Amino acid sequence: MSNPAPGSTPAPSTPASNDPLESSTITLPAIPASASSLSANASSGRSRFGAESAMGLLVESLKDRLLFAVPKKGRLYEKCLELLQGADIKYNRAHRLDVALVQNHPIALVFLPAADIPRFVALGSVALGITGQDVIAESTHADQITELLPLGFGKCQLQVQVPVSGAIQSLEQLAGKRIATSFEVLAGELFQGVDAKAAAESKTKVEYVGGSVEAACALGMADGIVDLVESGDTMRAAGLHAIHTLMSSEAVLITSRTPHPAVTPELAPLVPLIKSRFAGVLAAKRYVYTSYNVRRDRLQGALRITPGRRAATVSPLDEEGWVAVSAMVERKSLAKTMDDLEAAGAEDVLTFALDNCRVGV
Repeated sequence: MSNPAPGSTPAPSTPASNDPLESSTITLPAIPASASSLSANASSGRSRFGAESAMGLLVESLKDRLLFAVPKKGRLYEKCLELLQGADIKYNRAHRLDVALVQNHPIALVFLPAADIPRFVALGSVALGITGQDVIAESTHADQITELLPLGFGKCQLQVQVPVSGAIQSLEQLAGKRIATSFEVLAGELFQGVDAKAAAESKTKVEYVGGSVEAACALGMADGIVDLVESGDTMRAAGLHAIHTLMSSEAVLITSRTPHPAVTPELAPLVPLIKSRFAGVLAAKRYVYTSYNVRRDRLQGALRITPGRRAATVSPLDEEGWVAVSAMVERKSLAKTMDDLEAAGAEDVLTFALDNCRVGV
């Protein structure tokens, strides 16, 4: 990005894109023409080129905003952007900057590594965050964090894995052996108990491996590993299988148990607002709206098929003995639900996709 020449009229900034994956630019002030002005700007905290850095401008703009930490990359990143878009949280993120100001709310998004977010939230550096439950447990800050809402994506399991054809096929057999993992805290706690129970002569050695943990056994670096499993394809391709599950995990919206000092009475309502919007986006993806007509004497059978999220809506029709029923139905079982309704005597069965909703959380 270049600044306009001295004396020229700055080009208008590009309107914000609705696509959260598209970065936008920030137009900086024009470069001063004289050397004296450069000197004056340096003494006032500007750069020697006469323009405040984009980060400097952003930091100044963080005052009176709710700070919200979002994973900057990795398996949760894309899903988080979809969630923000569905919740109508609009922002511009300048190239190479990890802070973005939300346009339609007094919120600032801070893009951080997912592993760092629990610490930032627990210590009060940011008010809200999105990260995985496995990351929270590994951070040792779980007792300082409140989980506000499970987000339904990033689901995985943290498991102990060993070679399928190896001699070691149980936790007890791993006592005193070598474990490779990027989850040193959780693995260390697990094998401390395993060692005590097995009365092992030597302590199990837990070594940190930052990536490609599944290759450690094949390379002779470890006798077993502790790693995340989503689909299990990577584990099976490496000739491994799970012998123990430490925990199940998914992405969650979190905050600190201690109120964030910067969350003023004016900003406090944003926390339940964000939670409610996220819950609505997730419900809209999970459910569809179903409507049908059924004879009143067959209503109870139909309601057992479509009980609704809380309860179904039943309205009398103008035709004697008939009622109309509306209910939210899980998308994944929609086809079977419609088949069952037809078999139960329902007619005019219609379904509608939900763009968004509010479900109460």
